[in-house]
Amino acid sequence: MTSYQPIELRKLTPKLGAEIAGVDLTAPLDPRTVDEIRQALVQNGVIYLRDQKLSAKQLIEFGRHFGDLFVHPAGADVEYPEITRIYADERSTRISGEEWHVDASFAAEPPMGTILNLEEMPAGGGGDTLFASMYSAYDALSDAMKTLLIGLTATHSGEVLRGRYNADDGATKYAETEHPVVCAHPVSGRKLLYVNQIYTTRVVQLKPKESAALLAFLFAHVGTPEFQCRVTWQENSIAFWDNRCVQHRGVWDYYPDRRCGKRVQIKGTRPISAC
Repeated sequence: MTSYQPIELRKLTPKLGAEIAGVDLTAPLDPRTVDEIRQALVQNGVIYLRDQKLSAKQLIEFGRHFGDLFVHPAGADVEYPEITRIYADERSTRISGEEWHVDASFAAEPPMGTILNLEEMPAGGGGDTLFASMYSAYDALSDAMKTLLIGLTATHSGEVLRGRYNADDGATKYAETEHPVVCAHPVSGRKLLYVNQIYTTRVVQLKPKESAALLAFLFAHVGTPEFQCRVTWQENSIAFWDNRCVQHRGVWDYYPDRRCGKRVQIKGTRPISAC
């Protein structure tokens, strides 16, 4: 277990999630603090920080400590292309990420992490985010299922985003990419399950009915409560999750109240097969 000194860390559950204190993200960060945040992310999957009122520029600067930033094709801030605005109110007909998913898994190189800064929370409460460990999801499978999954690949498509959250003139291009069903984390080396309800469309090596049945089982399996932690947000707080091994979903239990913020995503690498 890592001993943290510049930062203070309290685990949310034994397997997933931690809250960090003792860091002011509006101030310059020294290399040791950045390194400890990076280690905390890899070891806990999700880290949460309270009382962080960041401007768009400050959020971008924080994200760049961990790599170049990913620009999402579904829409970005006009002034800051790296920023995606998160917003829901009484006029919303859906929210971003209502189902379990990996951010932009349709990309050839999906983001390695996402940093969400929520600025305003619903007046009546609610608006939590659920996270699930894909290490735990893989580990809980039977040996026979693990044997079946190793070597399989699945198609991930971004077409589901077309016109979903913003006006679409048909010019936006959404990728379709093939990734291993079981991946190895590039830092920890641990095996993890890599399919998700929003973007994964089929298992390439199986017949359509076989693929649909297997994916239905795996999508339900991802939502097992024992794999999860829950972040109950406060205004001006931040969650930073490892998109390589964690899925998440937003809980829309606050309609018609308003919930808004901004996020950046950090560029990643192509998922690695665990074979």
